[in-house]
Amino acid sequence: MKANTEYSGYSGSSPQVLWLWEVLEVLDNSERAEFLQFVTGSSKVPLDGFKGLIGMRGPQKFTIAKIKSDDIMRLPSGHTCFNQLDLPEYPSKEILHERLLLAIKETKGFGFA
Repeated sequence: MKANTEYSGYSGSSPQVLWLWEVLEVLDNSERAEFLQFVTGSSKVPLDGFKGLIGMRGPQKFTIAKIKSDDIMRLPSGHTCFNQLDLPEYPSKEILHERLLLAIKETKGFGFA
């Protein structure tokens, strides 16, 4: 997934992005599937791998977009039509982990937050 990710407002070396990848590594397979559902609309990896993600306009990479907000209670948002995660600038990995899990668990079945 990392190799097929684009960034908007973040870079691959931004603390929040590095924390996100670390959090995704410790999630169990069920939680990873829920995350994938949250950001792509499907709980399964495409047959071609993540390079094969399809958005509403055809092939579209996964995108992590920065959301400027001082509200650490704000949840990340998933945009399944665009394969995008809107990620606030959380001050710690622990807060990011908590907010991400809450977002993917509480929006299960809706596809957005």
